[in-house]
Amino acid sequence: MIEPIGNQYVVARPVYSANAFGEEHKKKQRHHKTLLDHLKKLCRCSAQKAKNIAFSLFPIASWLPAYRIKEWLLSDIVSGVSTGLVAVLQGLAFALLVTIPPGYGLYAAFFPVIIYFFLGTSRHISVGPFPVLSMMVGAVVVRLTATDNTADSTFTNSSMTNDSSIDEQKVIVAATVTMLSGIIQLLMGVLRLGFVVIYLSESLISGFTTAAAIHVVVSQLKFMFQLTVPAHTDPFSLFKVLESVFSQIEKTNIADLVTSLVILVVVFVVKELNQRYKAKLPVPIPIELIVTVIATGVSYGFDFKTRFNVAVIGEMKPGFQAPVTPSRQTFQDTIGDSFGIAIVGFAVAFSVASVYSLKYDYPIDGNQELIALGASNIFGGSFKGFAASTSLSRSGVQESTGGKTQIAGLLSAIIVLIVIVAIGFLLEPLQKSVLAALALGNLKGMLMQFAEIRRLWRKDKYDCLIWVMTFIFAVVLGLGLGLAASVAFQLLTIVFRTQFPKCSTLANVGRSNIYKNRKDYSEIYEPEGVKIFRCPSPIYFANISFFKQKLIDAIGFRPLRILRKRNKALKKIRKMQKKGLLQVTPKGFICTVDGFKDSDEELDNDKIEELDQPINTTDLPFQIDWNANLPLNIVVPKINLHSLILDFSAVSFLDVSSMRGLKTILQEFIRIQVDVYIAGTDDDFIEKLTRCEFFDDEVKDSIFFLTIHDAVLHILMKKDYSTSKFNPSQEVEAKSDDFTISTNGGLRNRECQVRIFSRF
Repeated sequence: MIEPIGNQYVVARPVYSANAFGEEHKKKQRHHKTLLDHLKKLCRCSAQKAKNIAFSLFPIASWLPAYRIKEWLLSDIVSGVSTGLVAVLQGLAFALLVTIPPGYGLYAAFFPVIIYFFLGTSRHISVGPFPVLSMMVGAVVVRLTATDNTADSTFTNSSMTNDSSIDEQKVIVAATVTMLSGIIQLLMGVLRLGFVVIYLSESLISGFTTAAAIHVVVSQLKFMFQLTVPAHTDPFSLFKVLESVFSQIEKTNIADLVTSLVILVVVFVVKELNQRYKAKLPVPIPIELIVTVIATGVSYGFDFKTRFNVAVIGEMKPGFQAPVTPSRQTFQDTIGDSFGIAIVGFAVAFSVASVYSLKYDYPIDGNQELIALGASNIFGGSFKGFAASTSLSRSGVQESTGGKTQIAGLLSAIIVLIVIVAIGFLLEPLQKSVLAALALGNLKGMLMQFAEIRRLWRKDKYDCLIWVMTFIFAVVLGLGLGLAASVAFQLLTIVFRTQFPKCSTLANVGRSNIYKNRKDYSEIYEPEGVKIFRCPSPIYFANISFFKQKLIDAIGFRPLRILRKRNKALKKIRKMQKKGLLQVTPKGFICTVDGFKDSDEELDNDKIEELDQPINTTDLPFQIDWNANLPLNIVVPKINLHSLILDFSAVSFLDVSSMRGLKTILQEFIRIQVDVYIAGTDDDFIEKLTRCEFFDDEVKDSIFFLTIHDAVLHILMKKDYSTSKFNPSQEVEAKSDDFTISTNGGLRNRECQVRIFSRF
């Protein structure tokens, strides 16, 4: 019964052990579904299920009929045009990261958007090239095409005698990797494996994207300085590129360098103004479009290519190219890289989509997102595009300019289409250094994530460590190996957190039913002779030894050592009793000799197995109080603990190996007359112990209690503190000549039934 009294409440109920609660409140019989039940449900067919599957595979069928033309169309048109212009420029710029001709970036900005329009669940993200993925694809392209111009089994056409054939080779590799990553994403979506994104934490993604931004900066230096930099592969490729750049720094093309620096400064300043005055501006200033138009006009009007020998985009063939046949050998050589690209692309897209879904309150489906991105990459790769995800800046433009649905995305694809089939030739005079500057201009957000370190350090040092190590791995080892090493390190930190949990000793705060870490509070109450120990993590094979050591540190002694010393002492007492050196009197026991010597070597040679067994005094005519003074130089450490409570409310599981270790720990305490109780476990925990035959005559299932307070009250009632305190009047003075065992001492006569009160 619960009675509220102001801002307090009074609870009146019995003290419940797990068994007592189960007897008073019977559990319902529930049918737990088996694998066969799930298969039957999966294979069951109905009209409603078919309709649900259709709506799931094609989300457009659910939102397009509800499209509000009058309210949304104008906003989507404005957003689509703005996003499309940004997509054109980013497609051209990010193609340089893939080390392929810029024109192919337009294909990556067009085909994925069309597919996602029909299959995607997010209404606001802009699908297309993303700098991190472009860098990852570019690393694979460089690795597979950086060999000498000799026959390579990766390609069917091995005549690489000019730049065009090398570029075609790079395009085929990029397209093949993109298709393979799309296949992986599609399979993961069909198999409902969207949960894998949980293994990429926010800290890992932040550190990885920041490292990728560093790679992007370094990779664009050769375009800004217009230097010929040889291809370098992982690991340490970033440092090799820097060495190549600075070793040729005297060959810098000043026109390209000045142009890129001016554009970089202008883009950064205007983007900062857009951010600062975004509430006042109807739409962000399209600075990328403005500088592109100006730079193209200036380059064409003053003939920069001829006068200053700058590198320009060059010929852009109108229209689309025929689909490409993927290379089977490239599939085999890039399976690991493609898996990393698939995971990173999905993680970035899903995290951005999640932000907008929460902001605008609509659901997204991770598995359907995998299917949509997979199909987009397969289709885009078939037409010589490269891996697509979502660009944070481009999605921000689509949302901030009023985009309501993927109609805006479709319109942005139409803008890209116009450039591909009609006006692409106008961009031919544009300098590659301008594209490099535009690519760097989109990295401000990622580079600013360095500020995450301080925030993460204040919140969680493990997360900060993950960020730092991910950044280091990705910078030093490259994006592919760096991602794998980062995921492995992150999983290792999880092991560390559970392997070395922050265990604590609890105490009662405010004399209520609240128990907190005793080190954190000054006004605490600790029942005499009772220790409450909390473990805040699962217990498994890797941390059971750590758990035992922390428990020993908390109570201040090793139960196994106490048990062995008591068994040795018991062996001495038995010898004394057999030799008649102990006499029973109504007042206690008297030892008839002043001293008794036994071979220490004989005791030390006792079998360890015998000393570890439970203490058995049934063959003696008296009981032993091990906390009292024992006769004749028999020294056994005294302990001031009679009850131990283990708070397992945060222990989610226990494996078989740790069960054996836990049972050994409980047995050691029980054998030295320390009662052990476990509080806070759920029913599944106890049922698992029962299935594994954890309980026996020593360790019983009655040790489980619903809460810590239930266990404490049970101990107080069991010990009956009101009458069990030590009474000095019961003590019998020792005689001067003979060693007398007092009635409250270590030995007492079973026949006399003298009541002994031990001190706790």
